[in-house]
Amino acid sequence: GLGISFSWTPAISIVSHYFSKKRALANAIASAGECAFAFMFGPFFQWLISQYGWEGSLLIIGGIQLNICVCGVLMRPLASSCLLEASHYETETPPGNGASRDKEEKSPIMHKTFNWMLVRRTEFVLYAIFGILAAMSFFVPPLFLVPLSYSLGIDESWTASLLSILAMVDFGGRLLCGWYANLHVTKTIHLLAMTITLISTSLMLLPLANNYLSLAIFTGFYGFFFGTTVAIHITVLADVVGMPEFDSALGLFMLIRSTGGFVGPPLAGLIVDMAGDYRAGFYMAGATLVLSAGFLIILDRLQQRKKRGSKIRTKPGKSTLPYPSLHILKHQ
Repeated sequence: GLGISFSWTPAISIVSHYFSKKRALANAIASAGECAFAFMFGPFFQWLISQYGWEGSLLIIGGIQLNICVCGVLMRPLASSCLLEASHYETETPPGNGASRDKEEKSPIMHKTFNWMLVRRTEFVLYAIFGILAAMSFFVPPLFLVPLSYSLGIDESWTASLLSILAMVDFGGRLLCGWYANLHVTKTIHLLAMTITLISTSLMLLPLANNYLSLAIFTGFYGFFFGTTVAIHITVLADVVGMPEFDSALGLFMLIRSTGGFVGPPLAGLIVDMAGDYRAGFYMAGATLVLSAGFLIILDRLQQRKKRGSKIRTKPGKSTLPYPSLHILKHQ
């Protein structure tokens, strides 16, 4: 878990800095690799165990994971836009202008540290609450999907295929949503709220399945909309806080969101034990996602209100001079 956090977070940050106009599509393509690996991992790992045992299999998987270091070496750091602006300012500063040079040296741009003060921004707090509630739900369906299929009397060989279906449609959802978000037809936060609502709907309908075909269909719907959410939720974070604060926001967001992943599965397990039915876990996940979508709507309303307020403040006032010719005197 610690290794995943140390590798996943900077990788997502680097991709978001590499791309600006096509950030949603880039994040979707970059994250689609885990779907492809999840689709192949089950049969591959079973084959490794049959050939080398679980000790040898873990050694081979660990060797494969070490290739992340190769990917990290190939990711070259980009010059920060803040540093570029500072260097541009330095070239335009006349020689001997000590005051300007001292001001530049004291500028916090050159000594940027982790910004913990993001927790005081209402927009970030609302999005972090959305992340907690979403994480509480996202881990539940893969956890209870197999036991639910067993309770329906579905054969074990067919049950294993549900996870492969989940990975395949997840892959398609990420690429399709990343491509659509790149068209800028819909605001990313509106698109995210819509996909979250569709995920919750599919989770509410999934317990109605009573055979393998219906369970596979609802699983496919859930996997597809889950992929669309994963493709754009990091892009929405960049839109909420801006790229200068994105690195700090991503670290804080993942830290806060992980509490939802920590609480969600045990809470769902408790509800399942109390109800005596695995369907209760899916209902809990769907209801939590509906609640998380509400925080996205509140965040969007707040952003729109601030945007209207800034337009009103920056709107130029109408001149009170009685004659147009006096405008020239006013400017002079």
